[in-house]
Amino acid sequence: MRRVMFTYFTSDPSSRALCSPMLLSTFSHFSLFHMAANMYVLWSFSTSIVSLLGCEQFIAMYLSAGVISTFVSYVAKMATGRFEPSLGASGAIMTVLAAVCTKMPEAKLAIIFLPMFTFTAGSALKAIIAFDTAGLALGWRLFDHAAHLGGALFGMWYVTYGHELIWKNREPLVKAWHEMRTKNTGKGGGGGKSN
Repeated sequence: MRRVMFTYFTSDPSSRALCSPMLLSTFSHFSLFHMAANMYVLWSFSTSIVSLLGCEQFIAMYLSAGVISTFVSYVAKMATGRFEPSLGASGAIMTVLAAVCTKMPEAKLAIIFLPMFTFTAGSALKAIIAFDTAGLALGWRLFDHAAHLGGALFGMWYVTYGHELIWKNREPLVKAWHEMRTKNTGKGGGGGKSN
């Protein structure tokens, strides 16, 4: 399983599999601690984002965020010539965090191990973006800073413009899909008419 996991569940622009890892790497983690940290952050912000967007839109945004943040990571790796594989949900989770912080900038947040220090969501988002920008510019390898930035920027864009541009205008596309599917099932395959 190690070869399959490395090929399809880690993202690397020099890999022979480029597209499926953009989504699948969002669901793989390096260690139990890596997964626990990501899932804790997702759990902490998921209630707020689901109440803002609804379940279906949240899932669509989250899966899109995984692909978009991985794409930004690919671009950064190609630009810098560093082709280390990446994995984890943090790019998509940054989308969720940034979306909530953009919609509720005055919400109070705290760090799990330091609950006595609180700060606003807007300040937290600025600090995270500054940290990941510095990490990308200085070549730090602690995190995939490009994926984090891509996820954060996508989250900010989505709750500001994407909801109106994409989700609210999906009806014609869904209707066209249903019509196309109905035509194809009528042509193909049931029994013929009897006289």
